Amino acid sequence: MSMGDARGRILFAAEELFSEHGFDAVSMNAIALRAGASKANVFHHFSTKNALYLAVLLRARQEAASHLRSLEHGNGPFARRLADFAGSHLARLLEQKQLSRLILRELLTIGPHRAQELAEHVFEENFRRFVLILRAGQGSGELRPDLDAAMVATILLGANVFFFEARTLLRHFRDVEFMEKPEQFTEMLVDILLHGIGPSPHPVRSRPLRGSGSRINRDTAAAARRNRK
Repeated sequence: MSMGDARGRILFAAEELFSEHGFDAVSMNAIALRAGASKANVFHHFSTKNALYLAVLLRARQEAASHLRSLEHGNGPFARRLADFAGSHLARLLEQKQLSRLILRELLTIGPHRAQELAEHVFEENFRRFVLILRAGQGSGELRPDLDAAMVATILLGANVFFFEARTLLRHFRDVEFMEKPEQFTEMLVDILLHGIGPSPHPVRSRPLRGSGSRINRDTAAAARRNRK
């Protein structure tokens, strides 16, 4: 078996154990046993338990970065790309439940020193990139320029995390009809982000985001025309 295979097994085993028990409760011995590797082999790839833990979290960051590239450099109106990014982020949370639980567990139990370490080495880079992309959308006239881009990013990411965390409960609420339909949740979330919840002077019947006739695409095109005048 190649060194890369061994490293991959160790990372997967660590992800499982950290998500099940948290960082402090997991030993390198337990990770080696779950991975079918020797403890020496684990330390060959990762000098400390903390280094292994950060490597697990960095895998999530790398995947998120690929979705940010699509948002930044993809084709089509910014609003359409933002909706695609929101949908991809939510889908990743739902598909990678184990890793999602690990990250959320960390956020709930984090201390000041740990918070700074994770911000600097794992999470801040992608969040700042997302904020800069939103600011570019503001600069191009496709988003309101008076909004705090970091607040917009926090609302979007936070709503997806809440969907992931609360879906088991919310699906039993009679007024909640979208918990089995992540795509519908994304559509409504982005629509609210772009248009708010105040009364519209020109009500438009809601339509699917995808397709040239969507409300988001129409409003984006109208905004672009106003900016050109």
